[in-house]
Amino acid sequence: MTTTITYDQLGDLAGTDLGHTGYRTVTQDQVDLFADATDDHQWIHVDPERAKTGPFGAPIAHGFLTLSLAVPFWTELLEVKGVTTKVNYGLDKVRFPAPVVVGARVRMRATVVEVVEVRGGYQLAVDQTIEIEGGAKPAVVARGLYRFYA
Repeated sequence: MTTTITYDQLGDLAGTDLGHTGYRTVTQDQVDLFADATDDHQWIHVDPERAKTGPFGAPIAHGFLTLSLAVPFWTELLEVKGVTTKVNYGLDKVRFPAPVVVGARVRMRATVVEVVEVRGGYQLAVDQTIEIEGGAKPAVVARGLYRFYA
C-alpha cells in the first residue's frame, strides 16, 4: 500500500513503517540484461545449465540487480505530492545476506528512520529490506538516502 503525503509532511515522517510492497518475480531475462549492462557474465548468473550444478542449484540474480529493485519498490511505498525533484542520494550499510534464485519472488519492507533538512529540501534515511518469499534470510539489507525538493 502506498503512503501518500505532501512535501510539508516530510519532516514528520521519521519512525514511520511504510510496510511492504507487492512481490516481483526475478527472471532470467532480467539477469541476462543486467549482465549485459554491467559486463558481469559470471556463469552463476547467465548459464542456467551449469548453475544447476553450482553452489545454489540454479542461476542467481546479481546482488546489485536485486539492490536496484529498491528503485521501483520505493516508488510503490511512498508518494510525496508537491515536490519538483526526487533524488536517490546514496546508500549506507548495504549487505546481501542471501542469494535470489532466478524465478524467486521478492518484495521490499521499509521504515523511515531519520528525516533531516538539507538546503532546499529534506533527506530521508530509510531502512530497506528486500525479502525473498519463503526465505529464511533477506536478499538485501540497506539504508537508502533519498532527497526531496519543493
